[in-house]
Amino acid sequence: MACVVPDLMGFAEMVDRGTNDQEERILRLWTPLLLRSILVASVILLATGLVLAITGPSQHYVKTFENAQHGLTHQPTSFPIIVHHALQGDPDAVMTIGLMVLTLVPLARVLFCFLLFLREGDFVYVLFTAYVLTSLILGIVLGRIG
Repeated sequence: MACVVPDLMGFAEMVDRGTNDQEERILRLWTPLLLRSILVASVILLATGLVLAITGPSQHYVKTFENAQHGLTHQPTSFPIIVHHALQGDPDAVMTIGLMVLTLVPLARVLFCFLLFLREGDFVYVLFTAYVLTSLILGIVLGRIG
């Protein structure tokens, strides 16, 4: 009579593969869902800003023109001020927030790829995606400063 010894290494591999499959499924399910949600939110904000610009009073554009005549060009504003103006119905502020949200799409995608490659141990791709992620973040920060 042969003694049957359970294959614990095979079981551990099966459990690990099941966990990896579940993580892979979650990553493949949630990544597109999150990216599409960000994109839809951005489109809604941009469309709302366009509707406000078309239907609203033109005082904003008259004021901008008068400021340009006096040499006052665009002045950088902080995010809370932009949100405050957007809540008051300023179409430029609403569209600016929509564009800010739109920049989150590539940033989130590269971040997900970075985490995926880091989890898989593909360090060459980790370096490439870290470079791209750093470039995107620096572009956003330098664009805000300049």
